[in-house]
Amino acid sequence: MSRHLRFAARAFTFLVLGLALAGSADVEAAPSGPLPRIGIVQIVEHPSLDAARQGFVDALAELGYVEGSTVRYDVRSAQGDLAIAQAIAQRFVADGVDLILAIATPAAQAAAQATRSIPILITAVTDPVAARLVESLERPGTNVTGTSDMTPVAAQLRLLRQLVPSARRVGVVYNPGEVNSQVQARLTRQAAAELGLEIVEASAASSTEVMTAAQSIARRVDAYYVFTDNTVVSALESVVKVAEEARKPLIVGEGDSVRRGGLASVAIDYYELGRQTGRMAAEVLRGASPAEMPIQFQQEARLVINLQAARRMGVTVPAELIESAAEVIR
Repeated sequence: MSRHLRFAARAFTFLVLGLALAGSADVEAAPSGPLPRIGIVQIVEHPSLDAARQGFVDALAELGYVEGSTVRYDVRSAQGDLAIAQAIAQRFVADGVDLILAIATPAAQAAAQATRSIPILITAVTDPVAARLVESLERPGTNVTGTSDMTPVAAQLRLLRQLVPSARRVGVVYNPGEVNSQVQARLTRQAAAELGLEIVEASAASSTEVMTAAQSIARRVDAYYVFTDNTVVSALESVVKVAEEARKPLIVGEGDSVRRGGLASVAIDYYELGRQTGRMAAEVLRGASPAEMPIQFQQEARLVINLQAARRMGVTVPAELIESAAEVIR
């Protein structure tokens, strides 16, 4: 069994455990006394990460931790800069917050470097083990736990083959400096090889480099694929523009990117992922140890299709795919 398959199998196991834990964490009144303070550090602002943050806040509110009433938040964006993320995390430690929510891998790594005692909940982190945040998925063994946004990379490439059977060379733009993206790039190469696709890679170290990177491979690819790379997703409109001008289909890694102009995705729901993380945070605030709480995953993925983007990219979407989609943008 490949590492990815083992990862997915463990994900299912942890989902079941996560659902059981979520059920047991049902509504209780938040503890009395000083209001718990939660510091939120988000590596960059884009719809998926914003949705995860909102889901976290909403879930905690349903469990008795209402912003301004029974809990206080300090929400900070690192604006895509790791040094800023590190400074934010150090500030949270100096302020003595009760819990840190770290959104996306670089933010999680910054928080983990800043403290080994304050509980850290993570979300939108693809592989917490590869990012050296936890000892194992089953038992973190550190002050870090939370949810992974491991996406169904192989399913997304199979969707590309369904939409564009003639495609052979797929352009992938990503930031190789992010562990999150390194993991997904490896999974993409593995899945592509099994499907007979050739991957053409272009790197973008910052959001300002995304358009140039996409343009650099436009003549060498039949389609584009953007997984959940925060640098590229934060500048997704640049890739959409290049794809539309070149009439090349663009498959993306999550639903918000479809709504922003991508052609289609088999995607997890970041808002629901944030809610899972919020439920875990409530357990920690009530005394649970992050070290003993397995990393949770989202099992279900939704097919999202943008027919407007399909027209602009010159793609005819099969009727059976439209009928089976959870969401169709017309």
